[in-house]
Amino acid sequence: MSGKPKLYYFNGRGRMESIRWLLAAAGVEFEECFLETKDDLTKLRKDGSLLFQQVPMVEIDGMKMVQSRAIGNYIAMKYNLYGKDLKERALIDMYVEAVIDLNELLMTHPFQPADKKEQHFATIVDKATNRYFPVYEKVLKDHGQDFLVGNQFSRADVQLLETLLMAEECKPDILAKFPLLQSFKARISNIPTVKKFLQPGSQRKPPLQEKDVPKLMKIFH
Repeated sequence: MSGKPKLYYFNGRGRMESIRWLLAAAGVEFEECFLETKDDLTKLRKDGSLLFQQVPMVEIDGMKMVQSRAIGNYIAMKYNLYGKDLKERALIDMYVEAVIDLNELLMTHPFQPADKKEQHFATIVDKATNRYFPVYEKVLKDHGQDFLVGNQFSRADVQLLETLLMAEECKPDILAKFPLLQSFKARISNIPTVKKFLQPGSQRKPPLQEKDVPKLMKIFH
C-alpha cells in the first residue's frame, strides 16, 4: 500500500478542497479516489469505511478519517502548520473557523436556485467585505508579521489564501479596499509549495460550474 494519503471525494472542490490545499502546502503528495456514481458512495458506506456515512474521507497513517475539521487539524498538527503552543493554536482555530464560515457561503453559491442567486451573492460580498476581511486586515496590521499567527506559516495562512482566491473568482475586485490582504495573497502565493499547487496541472480543482450540480446531486442524494 502506498504511503501517500488517499482522498475519497468527488472530482471537485467541496469540503475536500481545503484538505488538498493543506497537504499541498505541507509538500505532501496525495492520491485521489473520485466518486463518480451513487454506487461508489454506497460501496464505501457498506464496507464500513465511512464512520458517519459521509465524505470527505482520507486514508492516512492507517486511519480512515472523516469530518473535514478533524482531518484538517490532524494534517496541520502532523506537518507543523499548527503554531508553536496552545495560544497560537487557539488563534489559528479562530481564524480558520471564520474562514470556513465564509468558504461555506462561497461553496454553496452554485447550488442556489435562480431566484435566490442575486441575494446570495450580495450576502457573500457583504459578509466578506464587512465582517471577515476587515478582521484579517487588522490582524496583519496589528501583528506586523508576514503570517497571521506567530511569525510562522500555518494552516490559517493556507486556508485564508484559498478563500481569498475563491472570493476573487466570485468578484474580482473584492480585495480592493484591503491592501494588506492583497500583499498577503501575493506573499503566501509565492511560498514554493503553494506556488506549485497554483500552477496548471496541479490537483487543485476549478470552480464548480452550474452544469456540474445535477451530477453531484445524483451521487449524494
